[in-house]
Amino acid sequence: MDLAVLTQAIDQLVESDPSAYGDEQSLTVLYRELARLDAYVTRSTAAFDAAKGFGADGARSAASWLAKRCRVPRGYARKLVRRGRELRDLPVAAQAWLAGEITGSHIDVIATCRREGTAEAIERDEELLVDHARTLGFDSFARAVAYWGQLADPDGAEAAEAKRRDRRSVFLSESFQGMWFGRITMDPISGEIVGGELARLERELFDKDWAEARLGLGRDPLPGELERSGAQRRADALVEMATRSRGLGAGSTRPAPLFSVYVGYETLHGRICELASGTAVAPGSLLAWLDQAYVERAVFSLPNRVEVSESARFFSGATRRAIELRDRRCCHPYCDEPAETCQGDHIEPFSQGGKTTQDNGRLLCAFHNRARNQRPPPGPP
Repeated sequence: MDLAVLTQAIDQLVESDPSAYGDEQSLTVLYRELARLDAYVTRSTAAFDAAKGFGADGARSAASWLAKRCRVPRGYARKLVRRGRELRDLPVAAQAWLAGEITGSHIDVIATCRREGTAEAIERDEELLVDHARTLGFDSFARAVAYWGQLADPDGAEAAEAKRRDRRSVFLSESFQGMWFGRITMDPISGEIVGGELARLERELFDKDWAEARLGLGRDPLPGELERSGAQRRADALVEMATRSRGLGAGSTRPAPLFSVYVGYETLHGRICELASGTAVAPGSLLAWLDQAYVERAVFSLPNRVEVSESARFFSGATRRAIELRDRRCCHPYCDEPAETCQGDHIEPFSQGGKTTQDNGRLLCAFHNRARNQRPPPGPP
């Protein structure tokens, strides 16, 4: 094929009115074709890398050549080359990508699970993994592959989790002007603890800013009318975390993480060992926390039904907790708002006789709960 034909086709497309293709069907086609082109470019990059075509210009690697000649970030260039090499061992995934059925991000997820202990299993189960990529949402697909990796190579999964833990680090330094700069890298469990508390405090500050702005304006404020930006609130929330920590006495009770054990869930729905955010972790990563954590037991006895047992920690509203454990996020298909910020909603409206039970309840974020009368969301999964 003459690449001039491709250039001409793209020229015709970009000269057209973008709004002409701003509908759902056109966007679906555009993204599929974008994936196909991305797949072909990646395979061509792999061929260039294998043939060492970069050597003629004195470049040390294909990534160095791409970064210079194509003016892309060096990290992105290395990622493209790495993807191309991974495709050589993933023929089924490569064909699905060329067909526009999956994306490069799906390739990365599968490749992440490829190690010495899973090489044969990937060759055996690649079609299964690609089918998951075709049919599941991306986050669900990533979790499914993570669980597949744990089952295919339990020891390797635990070792990989330990390496993730070892990568934790915090850098915080003061500039000559007195400003502070930093970077944080955390393992999934530590990150969930710190990130969750930071988000909770940020919400407190947002509510305060919103209330003050509403009082001054006499109406609901727009985001740009609040006193602080989101980044500023997060910075202030971090300071608040440190201030509250310093104020705790030596004998103060430390908040403990809560682990929810799903009994019977694996039989009904499949393997589960993940954080509230949906990040799958190896079971061994929890051991270090068990001596300082609370544990609650959630029994899945019937489809979509959870019974919450008594635990060392008291929960007000067991029905609400049961729905949180079952749904874990907003039930609207185009939303992933976490359970703690969602509202409980009656599937059959309470005003029409709907009961306040877990079978008649679901989680909806505030936005979709307000909009439920305009476009009813689906029932619980």
